[in-house]
Amino acid sequence: MTQEHDSHSLGNVHNTVSTEGKTGWRKLLSFLGPAYLVSVGYMDPGNWATDLAAGSQFGYRLIWVLLLSNMIALLLQNLAVRLGIVRGLDLAQASKHTYPRFINFCLYVLAQIAIIACDLAEIIGMAIGLNLLFGLPLIWGVSITLLDTLLLLFLLNKGMRKLEGFIISLIFVVGVAFLAQMFIVKPDVLDIAKGFIPTKLNNESLYIAIGIIGATVMPHNLYLHSSLVQTRKIDRSEAGIKNAIRFNFWDTTIALNLAFFVNAAILILAASAFFGRGYHQVAEIQDAHHLLTNIFGKLAPALFAIALIAAGQSSTVTGTLAGQIIMEGHLNLRIAPWLRRLLTRILAIVPAFFTILHAGEAGLGKLLILSQVVLSLQLGFAIIPLIHFTSDKKRMGKFATSIWLKILAWLFAFLIVGLNARLVIQEINTWAASNPDSVGLVHYVISPIAVAIGALLLYVFLRPLLYKHADQPVYVPHGIAAALDNLEAIHYDNIGVTIDFSKNDQDCIRHALMQGGKSAQYTLIHVVETAGARYYGKQVMDNETQSDVDNLDKYVSALVKLGYNAEAKIGYGGPATSIAEIINQAKIDFVVMGSHGHKALKDLIFGTTVNSVRHKVSVPVLVVKPQKK
Repeated sequence: MTQEHDSHSLGNVHNTVSTEGKTGWRKLLSFLGPAYLVSVGYMDPGNWATDLAAGSQFGYRLIWVLLLSNMIALLLQNLAVRLGIVRGLDLAQASKHTYPRFINFCLYVLAQIAIIACDLAEIIGMAIGLNLLFGLPLIWGVSITLLDTLLLLFLLNKGMRKLEGFIISLIFVVGVAFLAQMFIVKPDVLDIAKGFIPTKLNNESLYIAIGIIGATVMPHNLYLHSSLVQTRKIDRSEAGIKNAIRFNFWDTTIALNLAFFVNAAILILAASAFFGRGYHQVAEIQDAHHLLTNIFGKLAPALFAIALIAAGQSSTVTGTLAGQIIMEGHLNLRIAPWLRRLLTRILAIVPAFFTILHAGEAGLGKLLILSQVVLSLQLGFAIIPLIHFTSDKKRMGKFATSIWLKILAWLFAFLIVGLNARLVIQEINTWAASNPDSVGLVHYVISPIAVAIGALLLYVFLRPLLYKHADQPVYVPHGIAAALDNLEAIHYDNIGVTIDFSKNDQDCIRHALMQGGKSAQYTLIHVVETAGARYYGKQVMDNETQSDVDNLDKYVSALVKLGYNAEAKIGYGGPATSIAEIINQAKIDFVVMGSHGHKALKDLIFGTTVNSVRHKVSVPVLVVKPQKK
């Protein structure tokens, strides 16, 4: 099986974790990791709010909804794994192949809203956890969450395995904290067993149930998982792909069942400690903490707060990765990681600030549950394309989903979309009835928006069926290598040329040849900058990396045909650091770099490479600016 040519997802960490040459448990361990990063989204503070509300209001009766959510999550995450391994595309990149640009833009906006909703849950959870443990005012707790951007960037620079280790350690903290709390509250085992029997949902329990599904099956996790599995370097033969799918299945199953254990523990804790004692409206995390203090003393609430902080901090890391994947996949837009992280966090912090200022602590709990319902409403836009892509026999070959798996996936998709449609209609009618003055707003603004989103979902469902295999032209970030001819050379010794597959390439190469002539060695340097490459380095081997290798080889071949001595070097991750490493390792004594001619603002947004390289190397750097025509 060959990968489709496109930009690499998370290019700087693409194919950076080796799995080859290992057997037995070492082989399994080399695949373990991606699903744990995904699983933290299944036990974030948003889950806490919905699980606490479910347990305190309905006792153990909604455990079956948690189990159903976990089964749906297992199926969908394994479909995402299959897409990433077989086609070498993440979900956003596959959407870019299938849908027109405008639809991709709409899908990006909806996915970004989901990530902001998720980030909002992390912010609120962290702020509440800090407040409960240290008495820090909520407004300060929300402000402090801006600093986790620095922690994330630090971890990413240390490599993917270090990041995975950090996340797994936080999950361990959460799991141990809740295991200890189970011993303290001593739940009724028989009542827990009865909770696994499905019961009818009324309006209130439906809202909570959809919140649970939205909090459990998160849309951005599907984008994330389809990208993270590409960090493993695998044998691309049929047997190698089959093994990779099998090992990742075990990774996903173990990680998601741990997440189910944590969610079930929260619901059981709420049902045992609150519902059983007559506290039926404990939807607020703070109330749960205070009641735990009153009932069980200081140990249980302290464990509760520590687990909350660990869950919030681990979840924020995965939201950032997912944001990078959807931006690069749907829009082909890359901005500096710190800026993207900061923008996402600020967009989530603003509603949290206003809620604290105008509605106080009580408003935060409602905002937390609302954020999970928003996630559920966005699910259809991720699930439906995913099922289409993994069912495509032309592109998936023998690894296309089987008939029974496809039927099960579509049943889950229609269940989620149907529940969401019912909820939207129910909420619009309730709002119109309770606010007679805003009937015009409902009829002329909210209802048309709901109809437009419904029409978009229908289009996303129908297009792959009506236009089977009519893929859109792929507008990859780097384009196609240009032809090289009529190049005159002067002379130099050992020259490096940075390549970005833009219109600047020909000018850069011409200037290099003028320096060295045919007696010099020319090293063409290109850096894969995708999110995957940043986190996984050389182990990433997604579509962009493959595409870039092929494009760079075209340049090398063209130069060799013209009688020049040329070779290609690929770097991964941060462009400045990777270029500097190649220059030093290859003992290059002169570098030619292209400049995009950005103004100061664009340099701030997209990052500046030339200045960084100049400070990292001790050889002359020639900067070639694009000529104005």
